[in-house]
Amino acid sequence: MSRVANRIIDLPSGVTVSVAAGAVTVKGAKGALTMSISPGVSIEQQDKKLSVKYEGNEQARMTAGSTRAHLANMVQGVTKGYESRLELVGVGFRAQVSGKALNLTLGFSHPVTYPIPDGITIEAPSLTEVLIKGTDRQRVGQIAAEIRDIRPPEPYKGKGVRYKDEQISLKEGKKK
Repeated sequence: MSRVANRIIDLPSGVTVSVAAGAVTVKGAKGALTMSISPGVSIEQQDKKLSVKYEGNEQARMTAGSTRAHLANMVQGVTKGYESRLELVGVGFRAQVSGKALNLTLGFSHPVTYPIPDGITIEAPSLTEVLIKGTDRQRVGQIAAEIRDIRPPEPYKGKGVRYKDEQISLKEGKKK
């Protein structure tokens, strides 16, 4: 038995779930998210609770826990939303949002422009901080990882783009 799949998801007020053939849609105050359901897995809604059921085969049992976790993330995303914070560490490293693009100055010979996708909001509260917000947890994390990959922290001085509160283990420099 999957322990994660057996847990029931409580739906807060203002969240509606519609289960169709092969897909589930969660709608809330912040938007709507849709996910496809694997064969052998079914979602049952009773009052303000969701439960995930699966058939006896092994593949359905394995995907039932993931389906439940994704549903719980979707419910939280349409009610509270998700956010990821990035810090720019380095002399002259800056971030600005202009229109539908994030302009980054990261010590390259040219500025880097990252287009902001639909459904995601990116803010720059200060010149060295980037805030990524959205309803889909996977997309928020993926966009944060893509921005970090433009200039990841280097191991000697720690300069680069890092997650907020990320610990970088610095290497010792060359000795004479």
